[in-house]
Amino acid sequence: MPREAAGLRLDRFLAGLEAVGSRSAAERLIAAGDVTVDGEGGAKSLRLRGGEEVAFAPPSPPAGPESTDLGLPIVYEDEWLLVVDKPAGVVTHPAPGVHEPTLVEGLLDRGIAGGDDPERPGIVHRLDRDTSGLLVVARDDVTQRRLAEGLRARRIDRRYVALVHGRPPSVRGTIEAPIGRDPLDIGRMAVDGRAARDAVTRFESGEALPHHTLLRVTLETGRTHQIRVHLAAIRHPVVGDPLYGRGGVELGLDRQFLHAAELAFAHPQTGARIELGSPLPQDLADALERAREGER
Repeated sequence: MPREAAGLRLDRFLAGLEAVGSRSAAERLIAAGDVTVDGEGGAKSLRLRGGEEVAFAPPSPPAGPESTDLGLPIVYEDEWLLVVDKPAGVVTHPAPGVHEPTLVEGLLDRGIAGGDDPERPGIVHRLDRDTSGLLVVARDDVTQRRLAEGLRARRIDRRYVALVHGRPPSVRGTIEAPIGRDPLDIGRMAVDGRAARDAVTRFESGEALPHHTLLRVTLETGRTHQIRVHLAAIRHPVVGDPLYGRGGVELGLDRQFLHAAELAFAHPQTGARIELGSPLPQDLADALERAREGER
């Protein structure tokens, strides 16, 4: 390994090799135990010193996702992109440890495409498995690249509805706290966690209830679990959140009360303004009524 690799994460180093070719392929190799560093297995987050011996078998080309009819509701589509209203329980794209059909498989027959990862064609952003709502997906490389650039430049407006415990001290606020991997639990994210990156979440109270508050939340960045981590950090966790909340069934919900309700952006090909909305799914609407009645 060249000395210039010093400081790189193992997965990023492998992804930069022609024989591996992508971050997802690197992650698959590491997860399968097919990579050694100086004769020992290494985690994907391992920081290389430079000069180590990294050994691996070149990965077989991925078979790629297969089309599956999930009956996903499409709220907008044209020749360049589509917007889907993702139901709760659907994972956005294939990943290690995901065995059920994903949103990608459910949209393959709609001609989604674009990006450099064959397992994530057209994907620009994602929603957690149990977060419902709006996602834009591309149908070609140029559209995918322009949408991704717009997301990084914060030109895509994403607004969520979240029901949280208690009442924040102000009607509106901004949470600015970097988010990284929880050093004690690889399945969780944490404020100031490992390799933390800047994260900004804005919220505004939509309705004050006896024991809860309905918030309108806007993302300025898109870190994993960002809204859930940030709201838990200010001690107002999302109702029903199994990772960062109180756990167990709350207000009849078996998932977090978080819904991507609005999506707005300039069309990457025509420049026309696209503004879309999604109503609360029935399970969240029912939970909201229980909260209004004073249930905890």
